[in-house]
Amino acid sequence: MAADQHPTDEWLLLRYRRFGDQNAREQLASRLMPLAEHVARQYRHPRYEADLLQAAALGLAKAIEGWDEHRGRTVRTYALPTMHGEVKRWLRDNVWPLHVPRRVRDDAVAVRRATEALSARTGRAPTIGEIGALLGLSAESVLEAREAAALLHCVSLDAHVAALEGDVALGDLVGTIDVRLARAEQLVALGAMRPLLRDDERLALRLRFVDDLTQTQIARRLGCSQMQVSRILRRALDRLHAAAQGQVT
Repeated sequence: MAADQHPTDEWLLLRYRRFGDQNAREQLASRLMPLAEHVARQYRHPRYEADLLQAAALGLAKAIEGWDEHRGRTVRTYALPTMHGEVKRWLRDNVWPLHVPRRVRDDAVAVRRATEALSARTGRAPTIGEIGALLGLSAESVLEAREAAALLHCVSLDAHVAALEGDVALGDLVGTIDVRLARAEQLVALGAMRPLLRDDERLALRLRFVDDLTQTQIARRLGCSQMQVSRILRRALDRLHAAAQGQVT
């Protein structure tokens, strides 16, 4: 090739494949890197931008090694699906925070792209039926794919977020089951039985079961003996038990 002629992609690749010319390979890879960058940007994952570009570059390297001059395809035509395949593989293996079947993962990617394409074409959000018709999927499969795609946006409970208390872990803000809720009905029932008890009985029960005082400590508070405290508690508990059983008239 004359020095003033611009070498084609195929010429550079053949030069590398036949003569081991590393300069030709590097020149070809450098020339095709903008194509790899374009492929990576199509997946719109700013958080994984560097990883997707690396995956696309790996696809480019595989295309350079795997291109067959006898199949009639240009290097770029062969490299594009190879780069897309590597990016999809990386996303499938690394981005999903929960296990999702491969079929559903592939459908989720296809549904997202179809949604974008139909929105650009019609100027509105496409219906489930329109997306399914374009992809040959049932409405259930489209909905399943959309639900799976939502898993991509899961946030770790260890992630730090801004709150009134300052920078705290998300898990610290997630509500937990309050075991006291299970006692709510019991507390309501006991509240209805309050008039059945004398003042000293209500006080003795509170000191024993709420403040967790011993009978000796309660006796000092009530100004009576421990034996009297025991009788007060027993009498109050018997009356509450009878009321709970519907035996009080």
